[in-house]
Amino acid sequence: MDDNASQLKKFQKELASGTVSLVLLAVLSQSRQPMYGYQIAKRLEEVGEGVLAGKQSALYPVLRNLEAAELLASEVEPSVSGPPRRYYRMTKLGREVLREWVAAWTATRDSVDTVLQGGV
Repeated sequence: MDDNASQLKKFQKELASGTVSLVLLAVLSQSRQPMYGYQIAKRLEEVGEGVLAGKQSALYPVLRNLEAAELLASEVEPSVSGPPRRYYRMTKLGREVLREWVAAWTATRDSVDTVLQGGV
């Protein structure tokens, strides 16, 4: 792998690690029903343009961390087609935190866009 590709991969990894929690909360906030990990991953594939591309397994530790922080709650339910599934839903605190994170993301994105467009 050449140096440019290596640097791009490193940058993408660092950028993704800072945004995965945000997009997971956003996906769950937009769902009327609790979702299990695979559903969340599929939804991200549909709308996320590669936020977790090829890294579905990275989703589960983040979901557990968000639950430990009480931003999500979960329940395990039996599945007719395989092992039991853990369904996640937003908590009230999760919705509040998401609003704050969206504001922080928007401010950061706008600031970076200004710099990238030469507005410094």
